[in-house]
Amino acid sequence: QVQLVESGGGLVQAGGSLRLSCAASGRSFSSFGVGWFRQAPGEEREFVAAITGTGGNTYYADSVKGRFAISRDDAKNTAYLQMNSLKAEDTAIYYCAAHPLGILPTSTPRYWGQGTQVTVSP
Repeated sequence: QVQLVESGGGLVQAGGSLRLSCAASGRSFSSFGVGWFRQAPGEEREFVAAITGTGGNTYYADSVKGRFAISRDDAKNTAYLQMNSLKAEDTAIYYCAAHPLGILPTSTPRYWGQGTQVTVSP
């Protein structure tokens, strides 16, 4: 079992930055793919970014490409999502997810965090 806890959400003005963290416990997730998804009010959950177990490859939704960066520090059992140039449309609950076989945009990961709210004011 892997437990995931997100942190770092909050209220920020458009154009600002936030860094989300996803701390894993229960077992090492260094070989797992890790991803971030988000869900805005009234919308379906959508893929944001993912990183492979080796950390060698990253994937992004077109809507965040060039603004967001996913990374991981396996020594700390933690993954991150650096979000820059935030827009009002980035407002959502952001969820961290992990899966032993990796994460793709259409994945249904096995492990999920509880989510952290990100609100971007215009």
